[in-house]
Amino acid sequence: MTEISSVDAGPPTAPLNGSGSALLTLGGLAAAFGVAACCALPLLMISLGLGTAWLGGIASVAAPIRSALLVVAALALAGGAFLLWRQQRYAATCGPNGVRTPPAVRVLTLVGLSLGIVLLVAGYLYA
Repeated sequence: MTEISSVDAGPPTAPLNGSGSALLTLGGLAAAFGVAACCALPLLMISLGLGTAWLGGIASVAAPIRSALLVVAALALAGGAFLLWRQQRYAATCGPNGVRTPPAVRVLTLVGLSLGIVLLVAGYLYA
């Protein structure tokens, strides 16, 4: 008789390259920008002394689908955060020789996630 051995589903065998988390973060950032374009961004920019006339076109397109943009932004930012966390965990386990995602990409993804979360919360609160 032959035995069937179980396969351990441990850490991924191929290092992560960071494109998934970066794309989800970029999508979430764009959706959060659309959510914040109607109210939060004009308030912030006017308080800084900047013009906001160019936001009118974006706000008029984004206003009817604001609820959908909120959901898409939240899901995309959560997915990007999960993938970034997975990359960080993998980088800590494998050391510098086993990681394909450059630290600069991980830092830029973290900055994008932070900005997206700020825009999302501001757009939700000020609408």
